[in-house]
Amino acid sequence: MTSSPPGVDSTKLGRDVFVVAGVVVLGAIMSILDVTVVAVAQPTFMSTFDTSAAGAAWSMTGYTLALAAVIPVSSWAASRFGTKRVYMASLVLFLIGSVLCALAWNIGSLVAFRVIQGFGGGLLMPIGMMIMTRAAGPERVGSVMAVLGIPMLLGPIMGPILGGWLIEIASWHWVFLINVPIGIIALVYAFMALPGDDQEPGKKIDIPGLLMLSPGLALFLFGVSSSADERTFNAPRVYIPMIIGAALIATFVWHALRTKHPLLDLRLFRNPTLRIAIITMSLFAIAFFGASLLYPQYFIVVRGETTLMAGLLLAPQGLGAMLTMPIAGKMTDKIGPGKFVLVGLVLIAIGVGMFISLGTDTSYWYLCGALLIQGLGMGMTMMPIMSAALATVRPSEIADGSTLMNAIQQTASSVGTAVITVIFTTMLLPLSRAMMQAGGDPEKTMNAMVENGVNVKDPVAVGQAGQSTLADIASTYGDTFIIATILVALTLIPAFFLPRKKMEVHTDVETREEKVLDPLG
Repeated sequence: MTSSPPGVDSTKLGRDVFVVAGVVVLGAIMSILDVTVVAVAQPTFMSTFDTSAAGAAWSMTGYTLALAAVIPVSSWAASRFGTKRVYMASLVLFLIGSVLCALAWNIGSLVAFRVIQGFGGGLLMPIGMMIMTRAAGPERVGSVMAVLGIPMLLGPIMGPILGGWLIEIASWHWVFLINVPIGIIALVYAFMALPGDDQEPGKKIDIPGLLMLSPGLALFLFGVSSSADERTFNAPRVYIPMIIGAALIATFVWHALRTKHPLLDLRLFRNPTLRIAIITMSLFAIAFFGASLLYPQYFIVVRGETTLMAGLLLAPQGLGAMLTMPIAGKMTDKIGPGKFVLVGLVLIAIGVGMFISLGTDTSYWYLCGALLIQGLGMGMTMMPIMSAALATVRPSEIADGSTLMNAIQQTASSVGTAVITVIFTTMLLPLSRAMMQAGGDPEKTMNAMVENGVNVKDPVAVGQAGQSTLADIASTYGDTFIIATILVALTLIPAFFLPRKKMEVHTDVETREEKVLDPLG
């Protein structure tokens, strides 16, 4: 990384950076798309493998837990073997997992192969972020994050469209096989385009830290994700793994602050800009990613749209993000993220708030306009926050900074999804809850009506029950968006303290004293 000559825009990305960006974006697209594409295939897995909704959901839960377990080793692996080798190994592991998933013969084998896939996918984003940040330099990290943010924002939108289309024209196997050509291209591209980097062959992994943090994150997220099935956090299956996981994470924090070379250097929190950025990002991820789960559900459950159509209706959100993200990224490098993030959060709060008035016949023009406003805000928010965190760390701290960001984002997103899901299901009337659990199955729907006192022999009563159920579900979606809007608004508090001028870039030439036994310095 070299500084730009006098008179040259130091924030402009060169051709070499875009070449590297192509590799990283391909990997990110695979990893992120895979999460949303598989979500679309859940009903197909239930019928193909003759399993329940809870059983099919393990195809997503297993992947998420594998991500959580492997992300903490990203920093050590990058230092020990070099980012290029680790990135290519991750692609290979992801490809092997994808092929095995397509060959699955029952739900158990599918879940096992999804775990393998998750071990590869979990390294792609943090390692890719390290590669991009090092290639561009800290003074251009905002522009870099804008490039990397494209798959992060479009994945949740394109996933349902791609998944629905593949299942419709081919079979569920292609949900996984689609990764093979993309992965091979990315692998060859990575081999040719990624530069080699420094390695530390003698660097030892922090075994005690690994045994605390990886299982701690996995257990905590397992408990959190289980709350969606239990419809409450007050269930042993939810709070027991959450408590054990939180205890392991807390033990790791104590260990990391007293160890010279921990698995993840938490002393980075001494950096005030990084600290504020991570707090802001955590609140934003809880609020936004939790609410994002509800949009396609509303279109499918209440409005009766197909998965493909629901994905297309979400397109304005991606369009809005694509309009503002490149501008916000470049301007973040020049004037800091503070101003853009505040405006972006206000736009998101307005867009989410517009969904409070949801009904069974709310205008699609109104809803798409709300999604467009959200998208404009998204492009000005998520990646500038990440830029604020990484722009002020030293080159030698990029690996730890990237790993820390990804681990916290994954955890916060899962917490947000669980919290919003529990709030939504708790507020539903008993009949509405039973009807949603029926998943459109005629026999289960009739059984749900009978259990809730509906005379299924009377067509009028059945019709009225269906209409009242849809109205209740739509109203509950709107009520849940009140909570989501409040959570987005709360994110404004830490965002207010983000830098509003060009951020100071640190180099490894500077020295600092590490006080291992005094974590607060």
